[in-house]
Amino acid sequence: MFRVIGLYLISFLFFLAGVGHFVMDGFFIEAMPEWIPFRPFIVYVSGIVEIALAIFLLYKPTRSRAGIWTTLFLLLVFPVNVYMALFPAQYDVPAYALWLRLPLQFVLIWWVLKVTKP
Repeated sequence: MFRVIGLYLISFLFFLAGVGHFVMDGFFIEAMPEWIPFRPFIVYVSGIVEIALAIFLLYKPTRSRAGIWTTLFLLLVFPVNVYMALFPAQYDVPAYALWLRLPLQFVLIWWVLKVTKP
């Protein structure tokens, strides 16, 4: 039962995060270093990816693979989280929250793998 609740909750969080890439696109664009090209495009594509992952996590035939892809996605966005923690003055977020977000990324990875294992 807790696994099912955890699955729906992580899927909902990923869906919300994906929608957030469109609703708060300016925040996500500014979260990336300026030297990265095509930042708006990357933000919108990553939002689409998060929404797709949320859906694939819920669909039983794709759940296990979606768990692996979600883990890879979380690892790929980790450098942006590090960048934000190193330059907290650029964001309207407390510095401690940006640093706490780093280990939280690994909790999310554990969570996704736990609820999607066959």
